[in-house]
Amino acid sequence: MSASNHKKIHPKQAALLEQWLDSLWLEKGLSENSLSNYRRDIARFMEWLTTQNVKVVAVTRSQIYDYLAAQHSRGLSARTLSRHLSALRGFYLWLLDKQLITENPVAQIERPKLGRPLPATITEAEVEALLAAPDVSEPLGLRDKTMLEVLYATGLRVSELVALHISQLDLRRGVVRVVGKGNKERLVPLGEEAVRWLEQYLLQAREQLPGAVPNGVLFHGPSGKPMTRQAFWYRIKRQAINAGISSDISPHTLRHAFATHLLNHGADLRVVQLLLGHSSVSTTQIYTHVATERLKHLHSQYHPRG
Repeated sequence: MSASNHKKIHPKQAALLEQWLDSLWLEKGLSENSLSNYRRDIARFMEWLTTQNVKVVAVTRSQIYDYLAAQHSRGLSARTLSRHLSALRGFYLWLLDKQLITENPVAQIERPKLGRPLPATITEAEVEALLAAPDVSEPLGLRDKTMLEVLYATGLRVSELVALHISQLDLRRGVVRVVGKGNKERLVPLGEEAVRWLEQYLLQAREQLPGAVPNGVLFHGPSGKPMTRQAFWYRIKRQAINAGISSDISPHTLRHAFATHLLNHGADLRVVQLLLGHSSVSTTQIYTHVATERLKHLHSQYHPRG
């Protein structure tokens, strides 16, 4: 968009925009794509100013807030608003440097919080299908089944799962002692199903797998050392295909499902925090957003006024 294309902008405002872009190109050597983004964002701002009958050099901080609120109401994401604000900050710093304004209206405006991306998870029905996929008549399938059951029952990180030693299990009490980040230990309940499959795996499969050595490694690879995260990811993907699951499966999918499904069934956030080994409840709170999104979906699907 060249200066002549700014149809809804006063010519003097458009000229200021082009002068600023020229300075960016000369001083910072920005790419044409970056310049185009800046041009589009500031042009949109100037068009809004025209509707408000406000000159670009007379803008107040309050009017910047009004503009951002107007864009938010149009459905712009926090990330896009943050980019707009970055363009405005650069533009007004340039106007201040050129002594065209005496006060920067953007100076004390904070960037919108971008929010953390929601972790991918799968439904309870998909979990059941995944857990039922391994062929437990074979040692390898029984190992896969046991690992999946333990992962979903405990919400362990994959790195914690593959590092487990038999000495960390207390099958009589139904708990596993986990060494997490920062070498912090926590006791996590296993549940009856996971205990049952662990007992079966230890009796029928572990010694039959290649690489079995008396070193206490619970889930070993062919070398006898703990299975790698990459190897386990491969096994999960393979079993997901067997289960006919089209959702994207990652090594942490069952950990995310563990937390989300607990919250969906009414678990206390602090309890989930302890089970996951999060040092701060703020880290766990992201799962409440996942649960909320699920509730919104159910409401819109089944409520007569959804």
